[in-house]
Formats: sequence, structure tokens, C-alpha cells
Amino acid sequence: MPQRRRVTSRSHEPRLRYAEEVRRLREQRGVTLRQLAEQLGWDYSTLGKLERGQSLGSPEMAQSLDEFYGTPGLLLALWELAVGDPTQFKEQYRRYMLLEAEAESLWHFGVTRVPGMLQTRGYATEVLAAGEIEGDVLVQQVEARLGRAELLMGDGGPRLRTILYEAVLRMALRDPAAWREQMEHLLEAAEHPRITIQLLPFSAGPCVLDSTDVMFLRMADGRTVAYTETAYRGELIEEASQVGRLQLAYDSMRDLALSPAESRKFIGQMLEEAPCDP
Repeated sequence: MPQRRRVTSRSHEPRLRYAEEVRRLREQRGVTLRQLAEQLGWDYSTLGKLERGQSLGSPEMAQSLDEFYGTPGLLLALWELAVGDPTQFKEQYRRYMLLEAEAESLWHFGVTRVPGMLQTRGYATEVLAAGEIEGDVLVQQVEARLGRAELLMGDGGPRLRTILYEAVLRMALRDPAAWREQMEHLLEAAEHPRITIQLLPFSAGPCVLDSTDVMFLRMADGRTVAYTETAYRGELIEEASQVGRLQLAYDSMRDLALSPAESRKFIGQMLEEAPCDP
């Protein structure tokens, strides 16, 4: 009989498998996290997050580690498998929700839709239903989204700044009354002392994040994390250098956006121009 293939104790989950291999190679080399960080010129806490599976880092980091350990392409291949694993997105989103609940302030850019914390019931229902969610699951997700709004509006809630691309407001809903209700809710929310709403008009021209929604979370310990989302995937970003690049892109759009007062006026004009229900 052929010998039975030996099963290793290593994880079969791509994200953890990558973390295990990064740690195994370092221990095999006989260096500490601090020694490795000094040789590569990185923050040792970043390497620690890689080894604990809390962050995947960047492909450049995987390539640098491959070069250091003499494992050409190994870690980069594992990184690509981890990034492409669909199960990790659910895990990242769960972690994001925990971080959001603890954040002291939130900065958002929306290129496709109003942020969940500012959505009305009618708007949230249509947006979620467009993703082929229906029945009890749709009801549950709408209620969860409205619950996040209560967190924002309640006593001691976080500060929120959102920059909305004009396309967000121009997107029609099947129910015109639901669209009008959402626009009126934005105007009302803009008067809240902890909420700032700005509009990035089409006239500002192409923007850096014209295909990505992003939310920055400022935590009590001073660090900032980001969550980016496209039509097909979301990603939690905790690596400081990557968050920093996103913040620079956000700042450039903030420079082009209308002021809060001008933004409220713009939304008000849209409501005046929209046809009323017969």
C-alpha cells in the first residue's frame, strides 16, 4: 500500500498560513522581531502584526522578506493567496465593526453611496436589495444599519466627517419619496454638532479615489485605521504607511470639496429642483 501522506499541523486558512510562515522563517534564522525590523528598516510592531495574522501588509513587504530569507516568490505567493481568500473579508469586516464601535472620530469618502450611519430606512432598503439581499436577511441588515446610526447620534457618539461625491446625490432611487427623505436627512444631520458633510462636485474634475469608498477610524490610542470598499471587496488597512497614503488622497479631495455651508446649499437646491410627488 502507498504510504499515507503526512498531514502537517500548519493552518489551511491562507491568512494564518502566511503569518505562520513569516514567523517560522524568522525563528529559523534565529533573529528577534526587533533585530529583523532594524535590518529591514521597518517598525517591529508591524512585523508583529504580520506574525499574529492581524495584518497582511503589502506585496512589497512580502518580496522584501523573500529576499532577506532567500525564499524567492514563496512569501509573495502566500500573500497573494491570503489577499484573494474570500473568507478573510468577512473576518476583516467583523473586526472593522468592532473598531468602529470604539472609534473617537470617523472620516469618510463616498463615491457610490451615503455612509451607512447616515442612511434612512428607505434608502438602506433599496441599496441593500440591489445586492440581491431579500426577505428576513434584508430586514435584519437594514435594522443593523439603522442601529449604527443611533450609535452616531447618541450621547458620546464619535465625530463624523463625510465627503460625498456628487454622483452619490444624483443616484436616483426607485421610490422618489425615499430619495427625498434621504436628502432631507442629510440636511438635518449636517446641523448636528458632531457631523460635518461636504460635497465633492463633478466640476472638481477627476479625483484620486474615484472608484473607492473609504472610512478612516481614529482610535483612542491615537492610531488610525482605514476600511476601503469597492463593488466586489472590502479591506481593513492597519499598516501605518498605507493608511498615510490614503489620508493624503483624502486631504487632496477635501481641498477640492465645497465648504459645509456650500454643501448644505447644494443639497437644498437639489431638493428644490426635484419634482414633487403628485
